[in-house]
Amino acid sequence: MDWSDHALWWPDKNVWLSRPRTTLDQYGVGADARLLFTPMHKVMKVQIPDLQILELRMDFSCKVFSAVVQLCKELGIRHSEEMSVMKYMDKDDLKKNIKETLNQKKKKHESTENLGVNGNGVQYHSPSGSIERLSPYSRSPAGPSPTVSSIERLSPYSRSPAGPSPTNTIGKTPGYNANYSANSVSPYNTLNANGTLSPGSMYSLSFESVMENALANSPQISVKDAAQFLQKPKNLIEKARQNYAWLDSSKSLMEQGVRENDFVVVKFKYFSFYDLNPKYDAVRINQIYEQAKWSLLSEDVDCTDEEMMMFAAFQLQVQMQAGQPQPSESMMDSSTMSNHLPNDDIDADLTNLEESLDSTVLSSAGDITSIPELSGCVRYFKPKKLTLKSYKKAFCRCKDTHIAFYKTEEDSNGTPAMKVNIKGCEAHPDLNLASQKYGIKLFVPGSDGMSEIWLRFDSEEQYCKWMAACKLASQGKTMADSSYVTEVESIKTLLSRQQPSQTPAPVQLQFDVNVNAEDFVAPRYHKRIKNKTLVQRIMEAHSNVQNLNLIESKMAYIKAWQALPDFGITYFVIKQKNSKKEEILGVAYNRIMRVDMSSGDVVKTWRYNTLKSWRVNWEIRHVVLEFEEETLNFSTQSASCKTVHEFIGGYIFLSMRSSDKNQTLNEELFLKLTGGWN
Repeated sequence: MDWSDHALWWPDKNVWLSRPRTTLDQYGVGADARLLFTPMHKVMKVQIPDLQILELRMDFSCKVFSAVVQLCKELGIRHSEEMSVMKYMDKDDLKKNIKETLNQKKKKHESTENLGVNGNGVQYHSPSGSIERLSPYSRSPAGPSPTVSSIERLSPYSRSPAGPSPTNTIGKTPGYNANYSANSVSPYNTLNANGTLSPGSMYSLSFESVMENALANSPQISVKDAAQFLQKPKNLIEKARQNYAWLDSSKSLMEQGVRENDFVVVKFKYFSFYDLNPKYDAVRINQIYEQAKWSLLSEDVDCTDEEMMMFAAFQLQVQMQAGQPQPSESMMDSSTMSNHLPNDDIDADLTNLEESLDSTVLSSAGDITSIPELSGCVRYFKPKKLTLKSYKKAFCRCKDTHIAFYKTEEDSNGTPAMKVNIKGCEAHPDLNLASQKYGIKLFVPGSDGMSEIWLRFDSEEQYCKWMAACKLASQGKTMADSSYVTEVESIKTLLSRQQPSQTPAPVQLQFDVNVNAEDFVAPRYHKRIKNKTLVQRIMEAHSNVQNLNLIESKMAYIKAWQALPDFGITYFVIKQKNSKKEEILGVAYNRIMRVDMSSGDVVKTWRYNTLKSWRVNWEIRHVVLEFEEETLNFSTQSASCKTVHEFIGGYIFLSMRSSDKNQTLNEELFLKLTGGWN
């Protein structure tokens, strides 16, 4: 009998006795202690970003960070450090005091646990309620809560009528019994009772390809079917309450109240996506695309009307291309595969380097010592309370990270009327393409907080150049950077896809494609615009992207999502030390923000490169952030202080990843940066 997957769990202390060289006495175990001998890997219902519910085995004894690493290896997702686990939350949880709600659920869960010991250690039962619901891929409008077997049937990796699933990681393995007796074999052992290799330790390559294809091309579901699994926050406070459910990466699942057969959500936690490569990341790109899609359709991330039509067009193109043969599939035959040598990757890297060098030379007009600048007539406005919107015309010059304002072009050689340092600024687009309105809302950091300056341009070309310059300045870069030309072209491409196409889609295509507008746009659009009108606008926008293949459509969707002002911001309700006023703290991949709770305006922004230290004062449970100019000391009202600290430390860890594709994941460094101790 192989007991290699079993370990001792101490329920009273909520801890695994997993250190083999530590005695029970050193752990503090007394004669009256009750220990449970239970498997470390347990079955769970896991919802992934595309809302599929899979029955998976996860390690309940190691840290959540390590458990996610193992899970992502099974699913074929690279860079698992960007993902994490969160408990499932009801829609009603967003409307209540989140700590009280989840504490009540925890007590209810503990009171309903069955602590009877059997061959599988402890038999836990998930609490009844909203988490026991139908999968969004089920077409049944109503019915009882799904059992394990029903979820298996809804999963793309379920057991077929011919027999069980051939894998040891997804679904149930041959011979596995959830309540196996003392005579059964552990699904995670290496040897059978007779000493031969266990079938579960063998990996089927054919099933691997089936699994990857099912995860890389998610089944199409309607918003109506997915609604019960989507949280639709109505304001910043509800957006902040969502983040209470994130689990601590430095503790195990068991230590955080997760039990066998519980329902959890695995999704991208950090919005800093590293090395998205279509060659290796088909599954990862699809899951990011799906998470982005549902964030827009649930109105968790806001966008303009033109942007929403563009996203709908991308989504339509993805659905149309899903069943079509892709270039990589039709061109890469057996002979091509045999001739594909590692040198091809080297040639590709050399080509990219050459293009990068060429763009650097072009951006500096042939002189690498010159400092590029922008100049031209711009209308500007500095909003103040109780002030009419009145734009003033000025001649502006942008050089380095400064914008100088002059009354006329003739005065540009003298002292400027106003000079603004836009390093570390926030640049939000202010566009209305239908009326040819091209503007930028600049939020400039200062000693008194963020000051606003609105810029208005006469042409799309001028807007693209200035927007690219402001985006680079927000990162502390200038137009001399090699990425400036690429950024300008990227903005032009994004705007062109939001413009109504001059060549609308063929009439036949409109009849061939059955488009339900509710599945492509956020609710606020189909509530005020007729379905027929929405479909027509989606088809017009689709004409701009109809030449993209499947992977290009998903990548374009992700890139456009990343360009939104609200992209990747995680909100928390906080109270600063010695203050009774609640505020919103926004944590993004490149900055930390204080946000006004009522208006949603950014009060102040700090970049990570100005952050000297971050820690948690565990005595009073305050997060302390020491910047170069000031210190921010606050308590968190909508989540644990450890959660806020982990987000900040996690983003700093992700920013330290090098360009070396062969680097190993440094778990020790991640836990050190996110741990929360001094």
